[in-house]
Amino acid sequence: MSATSAATATARRRMGVLSRHEIQTLLLPMATLAVVLAPIFWINPNTMSYFGLGLLLNLAVPMILASMAQLCIIAVNDLDLSIGAFISLVSCIAVTWLPERPLLGVAALVACVLLYAAIGALVELFDLPSIVVTLGLSFVWGGWALILLPMPGGATPQWIQDVMNLAIPVIPTPIVYAALIALCAHWFLMRSSIGARLRGAGGNPKAIVRSGGSVVRAKALMYGLAGVLGILSALTLVGITTSADANIAQRYTLISIAAVILGGGSFIGGKVSPIGAMLGAITLGIAASFLSFLNIAPKWQIGLQGAILIIVLSMRILLSARGERQ
Repeated sequence: MSATSAATATARRRMGVLSRHEIQTLLLPMATLAVVLAPIFWINPNTMSYFGLGLLLNLAVPMILASMAQLCIIAVNDLDLSIGAFISLVSCIAVTWLPERPLLGVAALVACVLLYAAIGALVELFDLPSIVVTLGLSFVWGGWALILLPMPGGATPQWIQDVMNLAIPVIPTPIVYAALIALCAHWFLMRSSIGARLRGAGGNPKAIVRSGGSVVRAKALMYGLAGVLGILSALTLVGITTSADANIAQRYTLISIAAVILGGGSFIGGKVSPIGAMLGAITLGIAASFLSFLNIAPKWQIGLQGAILIIVLSMRILLSARGERQ
Protein backbone atom coordinates (compact mmCIF):
# COMPACT_ATOMS: atom_id res chain seq x y z
CA MET A 1 0.00 0.00 0.00
CA SER A 2 1.39 3.44 -0.94
CA ALA A 3 1.82 6.24 1.58
CA THR A 4 -1.08 8.13 0.03
CA SER A 5 -3.38 5.09 0.24
CA ALA A 6 -2.37 4.47 3.84
CA ALA A 7 -3.02 8.10 4.75
CA THR A 8 -6.43 7.96 3.05
CA ALA A 9 -7.36 4.78 4.88
CA THR A 10 -6.32 6.33 8.20
CA ALA A 11 -8.35 9.45 7.49
CA ARG A 12 -11.40 7.36 6.62
CA ARG A 13 -11.08 5.42 9.88
CA ARG A 14 -10.84 8.62 11.90
CA MET A 15 -13.98 9.97 10.23
CA GLY A 16 -15.81 6.75 11.10
CA VAL A 17 -16.09 5.59 7.49
CA LEU A 18 -16.34 1.83 7.17
CA SER A 19 -13.26 0.15 5.76
CA ARG A 20 -13.43 -2.23 2.81
CA HIS A 21 -12.97 -5.23 5.10
CA GLU A 22 -15.75 -4.03 7.42
CA ILE A 23 -18.10 -3.58 4.48
CA GLN A 24 -17.32 -7.10 3.26
CA THR A 25 -17.95 -8.44 6.77
CA LEU A 26 -21.39 -6.80 6.80
CA LEU A 27 -22.49 -8.14 3.42
CA LEU A 28 -23.46 -11.57 4.74
CA PRO A 29 -25.57 -10.35 7.73
CA MET A 30 -27.21 -7.77 5.47
CA ALA A 31 -28.07 -10.46 2.92
CA THR A 32 -29.42 -12.70 5.71
CA LEU A 33 -31.65 -9.90 6.98
CA ALA A 34 -32.95 -9.31 3.44
CA VAL A 35 -33.72 -13.02 3.02
CA VAL A 36 -35.69 -13.04 6.29
CA LEU A 37 -37.57 -9.84 5.44
CA ALA A 38 -38.51 -10.86 1.88
CA PRO A 39 -41.15 -13.50 2.74
CA ILE A 40 -42.64 -11.25 5.42
CA PHE A 41 -43.10 -8.39 2.94
CA TRP A 42 -44.45 -10.82 0.34
CA ILE A 43 -47.03 -12.41 2.68
CA ASN A 44 -48.09 -9.11 4.24
CA PRO A 45 -47.12 -5.97 2.26
CA ASN A 46 -48.51 -3.80 5.06
CA THR A 47 -45.41 -4.58 7.12
CA MET A 48 -43.44 -2.30 4.79
CA SER A 49 -45.35 0.71 6.14
CA TYR A 50 -44.25 3.02 8.95
CA PHE A 51 -46.52 1.33 11.50
CA GLY A 52 -45.86 -2.16 10.14
CA LEU A 53 -42.10 -1.85 10.54
CA GLY A 54 -42.59 -0.31 13.97
CA LEU A 55 -44.60 -3.33 15.14
CA LEU A 56 -42.24 -5.81 13.47
CA LEU A 57 -39.20 -4.29 15.16
CA ASN A 58 -40.92 -3.50 18.44
CA LEU A 59 -38.64 -5.70 20.56
CA ALA A 60 -35.49 -5.14 18.51
CA VAL A 61 -33.98 -2.39 20.69
CA PRO A 62 -33.60 -4.44 23.92
CA MET A 63 -32.23 -7.35 21.87
CA ILE A 64 -29.68 -5.08 20.21
CA LEU A 65 -28.54 -3.64 23.54
CA ALA A 66 -28.22 -7.17 24.98
CA SER A 67 -26.16 -8.15 21.93
CA MET A 68 -23.91 -5.12 22.41
CA ALA A 69 -23.38 -6.16 26.03
CA GLN A 70 -22.38 -9.64 24.89
CA LEU A 71 -20.16 -8.12 22.20
CA CYS A 72 -18.16 -6.29 24.88
CA ILE A 73 -17.45 -9.59 26.63
CA ILE A 74 -16.62 -11.48 23.43
CA ALA A 75 -14.30 -8.62 22.41
CA VAL A 76 -12.05 -9.46 25.38
CA ASN A 77 -12.07 -13.17 24.51
CA ASP A 78 -14.66 -14.17 27.13
CA LEU A 79 -18.28 -15.32 27.01
CA ASP A 80 -21.16 -14.19 29.22
CA LEU A 81 -23.82 -16.79 30.03
CA SER A 82 -25.52 -14.53 32.57
CA ILE A 83 -26.59 -11.52 30.51
CA GLY A 84 -30.17 -12.77 30.10
CA ALA A 85 -30.59 -13.34 33.84
CA PHE A 86 -28.95 -9.98 34.55
CA ILE A 87 -31.40 -8.16 32.27
CA SER A 88 -34.26 -10.00 33.99
CA LEU A 89 -33.00 -8.84 37.40
CA VAL A 90 -32.68 -5.24 36.26
CA SER A 91 -36.18 -5.44 34.78
CA CYS A 92 -37.48 -6.47 38.19
CA ILE A 93 -35.63 -3.58 39.84
CA ALA A 94 -37.06 -1.20 37.23
CA VAL A 95 -40.68 -2.11 37.96
CA THR A 96 -40.39 -2.32 41.76
CA TRP A 97 -37.76 -0.07 43.30
CA LEU A 98 -37.42 2.58 40.59
CA PRO A 99 -41.06 3.77 40.72
CA GLU A 100 -41.46 3.55 44.51
CA ARG A 101 -37.93 4.17 45.84
CA PRO A 102 -35.92 5.70 42.98
CA LEU A 103 -32.78 6.37 45.03
CA LEU A 104 -32.64 2.75 46.15
CA GLY A 105 -33.31 1.61 42.59
CA VAL A 106 -30.50 3.75 41.14
CA ALA A 107 -28.12 2.59 43.90
CA ALA A 108 -28.97 -1.05 43.09
CA LEU A 109 -28.27 -0.49 39.38
CA VAL A 110 -24.91 1.13 40.14
CA ALA A 111 -24.04 -1.77 42.43
CA CYS A 112 -24.92 -4.23 39.65
CA VAL A 113 -22.54 -2.48 37.23
CA LEU A 114 -19.74 -2.41 39.82
CA LEU A 115 -20.27 -6.11 40.55
CA TYR A 116 -20.14 -6.87 36.83
CA ALA A 117 -16.84 -4.95 36.55
CA ALA A 118 -15.46 -6.77 39.59
CA ILE A 119 -16.32 -10.13 38.02
CA GLY A 120 -14.36 -9.13 34.89
CA ALA A 121 -11.35 -8.21 36.99
CA LEU A 122 -11.51 -11.47 38.95
CA VAL A 123 -11.81 -13.56 35.79
CA GLU A 124 -8.57 -12.10 34.47
CA LEU A 125 -6.74 -11.80 37.79
CA PHE A 126 -7.21 -15.45 38.77
CA ASP A 127 -7.39 -16.83 35.21
CA LEU A 128 -10.90 -18.17 35.74
CA PRO A 129 -13.01 -19.59 32.87
CA SER A 130 -15.58 -16.91 32.07
CA ILE A 131 -18.16 -19.48 30.96
CA VAL A 132 -18.18 -21.17 34.36
CA VAL A 133 -18.10 -17.91 36.33
CA THR A 134 -20.92 -16.27 34.38
CA LEU A 135 -22.98 -19.46 34.41
CA GLY A 136 -22.81 -19.44 38.20
CA LEU A 137 -23.54 -15.72 38.20
CA SER A 138 -26.70 -16.32 36.18
CA PHE A 139 -28.14 -18.29 39.13
CA VAL A 140 -27.27 -15.41 41.45
CA TRP A 141 -29.03 -12.86 39.22
CA GLY A 142 -32.00 -15.21 38.79
CA GLY A 143 -32.33 -15.84 42.54
CA TRP A 144 -32.26 -12.13 43.35
CA ALA A 145 -34.87 -11.48 40.66
CA LEU A 146 -37.20 -14.10 42.17
CA ILE A 147 -36.78 -12.63 45.65
CA LEU A 148 -37.52 -9.15 44.34
CA LEU A 149 -40.48 -10.11 42.13
CA PRO A 150 -41.84 -13.62 42.86
CA MET A 151 -44.80 -13.12 40.53
CA PRO A 152 -44.99 -11.27 37.18
CA GLY A 153 -46.15 -7.68 37.51
CA GLY A 154 -44.83 -4.33 38.65
CA ALA A 155 -45.20 -0.87 37.16
CA THR A 156 -42.81 0.71 34.70
CA PRO A 157 -41.86 4.36 35.36
CA GLN A 158 -43.72 6.65 32.98
CA TRP A 159 -40.57 8.33 31.64
CA ILE A 160 -39.26 4.97 30.38
CA GLN A 161 -42.53 4.31 28.58
CA ASP A 162 -42.43 7.78 27.05
CA VAL A 163 -38.94 7.19 25.65
CA MET A 164 -39.91 3.87 24.10
CA ASN A 165 -43.23 5.17 22.75
CA LEU A 166 -41.68 8.26 21.19
CA ALA A 167 -43.01 8.77 17.66
CA ILE A 168 -40.26 9.92 15.29
CA PRO A 169 -41.55 11.20 11.92
CA VAL A 170 -40.83 9.38 8.64
CA ILE A 171 -38.56 6.64 10.05
CA PRO A 172 -39.96 4.15 12.62
CA THR A 173 -38.57 4.80 16.08
CA PRO A 174 -37.00 1.31 16.56
CA ILE A 175 -34.94 1.79 13.38
CA VAL A 176 -33.66 5.16 14.59
CA TYR A 177 -32.75 3.76 18.01
CA ALA A 178 -31.08 0.71 16.43
CA ALA A 179 -28.97 2.88 14.12
CA LEU A 180 -27.91 5.21 16.94
CA ILE A 181 -26.90 2.30 19.18
CA ALA A 182 -24.89 0.60 16.44
CA LEU A 183 -23.14 3.77 15.26
CA CYS A 184 -22.22 4.86 18.79
CA ALA A 185 -20.89 1.40 19.62
CA HIS A 186 -18.99 1.25 16.32
CA TRP A 187 -17.36 4.64 16.91
CA PHE A 188 -16.38 3.85 20.50
CA LEU A 189 -15.11 0.31 20.05
CA MET A 190 -13.78 0.39 16.49
CA ARG A 191 -12.67 4.00 15.98
CA SER A 192 -11.69 5.55 19.31
CA SER A 193 -8.25 4.97 20.83
CA ILE A 194 -9.88 3.86 24.09
CA GLY A 195 -11.95 1.24 22.26
CA ALA A 196 -8.89 -0.07 20.45
CA ARG A 197 -7.00 -0.50 23.72
CA LEU A 198 -9.96 -2.24 25.35
CA ARG A 199 -10.32 -4.65 22.43
CA GLY A 200 -6.60 -5.27 22.65
CA ALA A 201 -7.19 -6.98 25.99
CA GLY A 202 -8.75 -9.81 24.01
CA GLY A 203 -6.91 -9.60 20.72
CA ASN A 204 -3.36 -9.03 21.96
CA PRO A 205 -3.08 -8.83 25.76
CA LYS A 206 0.72 -9.11 25.70
CA ALA A 207 0.93 -5.89 23.69
CA ILE A 208 -1.25 -4.17 26.30
CA VAL A 209 1.12 -5.26 29.05
CA ARG A 210 4.24 -4.23 27.07
CA SER A 211 2.78 -0.78 26.50
CA GLY A 212 2.26 -0.31 30.22
CA GLY A 213 -1.47 -1.01 30.26
CA SER A 214 -3.44 -3.33 32.49
CA VAL A 215 -5.43 -6.23 31.07
CA VAL A 216 -7.25 -6.57 34.39
CA ARG A 217 -8.41 -2.96 34.23
CA ALA A 218 -9.39 -3.31 30.56
CA LYS A 219 -11.52 -6.39 31.27
CA ALA A 220 -13.12 -4.73 34.27
CA LEU A 221 -14.07 -1.75 32.11
CA MET A 222 -15.49 -3.95 29.35
CA TYR A 223 -17.50 -6.01 31.83
CA GLY A 224 -18.71 -2.80 33.44
CA LEU A 225 -19.72 -1.46 30.02
CA ALA A 226 -21.58 -4.71 29.38
CA GLY A 227 -23.40 -4.14 32.67
CA VAL A 228 -24.43 -0.62 31.60
CA LEU A 229 -25.70 -1.92 28.25
CA GLY A 230 -27.56 -4.72 30.06
CA ILE A 231 -29.30 -2.11 32.22
CA LEU A 232 -30.30 -0.13 29.13
CA SER A 233 -31.62 -3.33 27.55
CA ALA A 234 -33.76 -4.03 30.62
CA LEU A 235 -35.11 -0.47 30.80
CA THR A 236 -36.09 -0.48 27.14
CA LEU A 237 -37.67 -3.91 27.55
CA VAL A 238 -39.90 -2.88 30.46
CA GLY A 239 -40.66 0.36 28.62
CA ILE A 240 -42.25 -1.79 25.93
CA THR A 241 -43.84 -4.51 28.07
CA THR A 242 -44.77 -2.16 31.01
CA SER A 243 -44.17 -5.05 33.45
CA ALA A 244 -41.58 -7.70 34.24
CA ASP A 245 -40.90 -11.11 35.72
CA ALA A 246 -37.83 -13.00 36.90
CA ASN A 247 -37.42 -14.81 33.55
CA ILE A 248 -38.43 -12.09 31.11
CA ALA A 249 -35.09 -12.01 29.28
CA GLN A 250 -33.59 -15.47 29.85
CA ARG A 251 -33.53 -16.20 26.10
CA TYR A 252 -31.44 -13.08 25.48
CA THR A 253 -28.29 -14.95 26.53
CA LEU A 254 -28.24 -17.27 23.51
CA ILE A 255 -29.73 -14.65 21.19
CA SER A 256 -26.99 -12.17 22.08
CA ILE A 257 -24.24 -14.71 21.40
CA ALA A 258 -25.84 -15.73 18.12
CA ALA A 259 -26.32 -12.09 17.06
CA VAL A 260 -22.64 -11.23 17.61
CA ILE A 261 -21.46 -14.28 15.66
CA LEU A 262 -24.09 -13.82 12.96
CA GLY A 263 -22.92 -10.22 12.57
CA GLY A 264 -19.36 -11.20 11.73
CA GLY A 265 -17.81 -11.55 15.16
CA SER A 266 -15.76 -14.48 16.36
CA PHE A 267 -14.66 -15.96 19.66
CA ILE A 268 -11.13 -14.74 18.94
CA GLY A 269 -10.85 -11.62 21.09
CA GLY A 270 -11.09 -8.23 19.45
CA LYS A 271 -12.79 -9.43 16.26
CA VAL A 272 -16.29 -8.00 16.58
CA SER A 273 -18.63 -5.82 14.55
CA PRO A 274 -21.16 -3.63 16.40
CA ILE A 275 -23.08 -2.85 13.22
CA GLY A 276 -23.08 -6.53 12.29
CA ALA A 277 -24.30 -7.47 15.78
CA MET A 278 -27.16 -5.00 15.36
CA LEU A 279 -28.12 -6.61 12.04
CA GLY A 280 -27.84 -10.06 13.60
CA ALA A 281 -30.10 -9.14 16.52
CA ILE A 282 -32.72 -7.69 14.18
CA THR A 283 -32.56 -10.78 11.95
CA LEU A 284 -33.09 -13.18 14.86
CA GLY A 285 -35.85 -11.02 16.32
CA ILE A 286 -37.69 -10.75 13.01
CA ALA A 287 -37.37 -14.50 12.43
CA ALA A 288 -39.21 -15.13 15.71
CA SER A 289 -41.83 -12.49 14.88
CA PHE A 290 -42.38 -14.08 11.47
CA LEU A 291 -43.17 -17.47 12.97
CA SER A 292 -45.48 -15.86 15.54
CA PHE A 293 -47.25 -14.10 12.69
CA LEU A 294 -47.82 -17.50 11.06
CA ASN A 295 -49.14 -18.90 14.38
CA ILE A 296 -46.29 -21.41 14.59
CA ALA A 297 -45.41 -22.76 18.04
CA PRO A 298 -42.67 -20.84 19.93
CA LYS A 299 -40.45 -23.95 20.11
CA TRP A 300 -39.93 -23.68 16.35
CA GLN A 301 -38.73 -20.08 16.75
CA ILE A 302 -35.61 -21.23 18.55
CA GLY A 303 -35.05 -23.88 15.90
CA LEU A 304 -35.28 -21.33 13.08
CA GLN A 305 -32.86 -18.99 14.84
CA GLY A 306 -30.39 -21.84 15.23
CA ALA A 307 -30.80 -22.85 11.60
CA ILE A 308 -30.13 -19.27 10.46
CA LEU A 309 -26.93 -19.18 12.52
CA ILE A 310 -25.70 -22.53 11.17
CA ILE A 311 -26.41 -21.54 7.56
CA VAL A 312 -24.65 -18.18 7.90
CA LEU A 313 -21.60 -19.71 9.59
CA SER A 314 -21.41 -22.38 6.88
CA MET A 315 -21.58 -19.72 4.19
CA ARG A 316 -18.89 -17.71 5.93
CA ILE A 317 -16.58 -20.73 6.00
CA LEU A 318 -17.26 -21.49 2.35
CA LEU A 319 -16.61 -17.89 1.31
CA SER A 320 -13.39 -17.78 3.36
CA ALA A 321 -12.17 -21.05 1.79
CA ARG A 322 -13.00 -19.75 -1.67
CA GLY A 323 -11.14 -16.52 -0.99
CA GLU A 324 -8.05 -18.42 0.16
CA ARG A 325 -8.08 -20.55 -3.01
CA GLN A 326 -8.21 -17.42 -5.13
